Amino acid sequence: MTQTGPADWAARWERLTALPLTALSVLFLVVYAAPILWPDLADSWQRVCEATAVLIWLTFWLDFAARLVLAGRRRRFLRDHLFDLAVLVLPVVRPLRALRLITVVLSLSRKAESWARGRLAVYVGATTMLLVLVSALAVLDAERSASGSNISSFDDALWWATVTITTVGYGDYHPVTGTGRFVALGLMIGGIGLIGFVTGSLATWIVERVSARETSATATVADIAALRAEIAALRRQLDPLTPTAGADSHRDSRAAD
Repeated sequence: MTQTGPADWAARWERLTALPLTALSVLFLVVYAAPILWPDLADSWQRVCEATAVLIWLTFWLDFAARLVLAGRRRRFLRDHLFDLAVLVLPVVRPLRALRLITVVLSLSRKAESWARGRLAVYVGATTMLLVLVSALAVLDAERSASGSNISSFDDALWWATVTITTVGYGDYHPVTGTGRFVALGLMIGGIGLIGFVTGSLATWIVERVSARETSATATVADIAALRAEIAALRRQLDPLTPTAGADSHRDSRAAD
């Protein structure tokens, strides 16, 4: 009879909750973005969005607590999920609450490491777009009503997020609040990490292709050498059976007589 350990329970929990948590993450982003994109939204709808965000945040807390209980090594689990814990512990900071969705997508990307590189690239691309979107929403929320701010619309915020994550940094838009600069810091770090990932993946792909070609060429040379050795051995075996060899042997015997 197969025994079920903590690792099996934790894996089963993650399989069961992966899809619902992803759907809740998307809903979280929607209710987070709605009051920012439509500041004139009715107060009742704003309260609905806020209440929904709080309920989803509590659901994430329950998921984190369940995974902690099911984890075999709880200290190691906490050490490996410090970012998730920080996002849950700091619910007052709206950008950090929105970054919970990025955590879910990154978790899905880690699970796809055994997939094909093309499919993993799709996950990385989705993560990049999500990071740009969330950062644009967060910086707009922080900068729209700030004194001296030049980011007053979602178009401006989206442009700023795009040039920041690509490390271009035109400087035409920039945050002036502490929260906005904190978002910019995270976005710049994320941009550098994504560029490093793309560069590393490209270098790995080139090395694998070159290694595969060298291995194939080496195998071909070895096969040719083996075939030549076999042909030489067959020739040595067939030489005594050839007519020329037989006639020479007969002439040698007559000369001896």
